[in-house]
Amino acid sequence: MIPLDVTPDFSAVNGTTIESVVGALLTIVLIASVASLIAAAILWAYGEANGFYQATQKGKIGVLVALGAAALSGAGVAWMNFLIHVGENM
Repeated sequence: MIPLDVTPDFSAVNGTTIESVVGALLTIVLIASVASLIAAAILWAYGEANGFYQATQKGKIGVLVALGAAALSGAGVAWMNFLIHVGENM
């Protein structure tokens, strides 16, 4: 067997700030939640148009979950800004 030596590469984020890393992650979450919102809305519309009540119900739930994820992502930005502001004033 070949021994595996797996270690984290901390030089990949050298010189970046926590604000940029968190901002990038929250941007990815926001893009994913909008994409899932569109997919769930299409499923909801398809199920409603063709009488598939199961698909309609899954689409409604998907829309609510995607909206919740987008709202939490926006709240995460506000929370991070608050924490950064508090940390700078201490």
